[in-house]
Amino acid sequence: MREAGRSNLSTVHAPLVPEPVDDLPAGHWLGSVVPKRHARRSVTRSLLKRQIRAVASRHAAHLPPGLWLVRLRAPFAAPGFVSAASSALRDAARSELELLFTRAAP
Repeated sequence: MREAGRSNLSTVHAPLVPEPVDDLPAGHWLGSVVPKRHARRSVTRSLLKRQIRAVASRHAAHLPPGLWLVRLRAPFAAPGFVSAASSALRDAARSELELLFTRAAP
């Protein structure tokens, strides 16, 4: 049996004031969201995430430091691409990402 006044919680020695969450990192942190409903095949989702990382790393020098999130908001038109990982899809994604990152730079 447990004693009445004793606590075995791991948070007993936790600081009373938590670390601030508003402090921005000194560098660039990149997140990418490619939902399954917009890119059904994992090959396509992986291709898009690789393109996001590649374009973001090329534009990192021109972007202010902080947290960056790239989210696919709408699906690519599947009939326009031969396969889930076609060169045409890669080129289309890269050109759109180039435009977005260029506009995001101050």
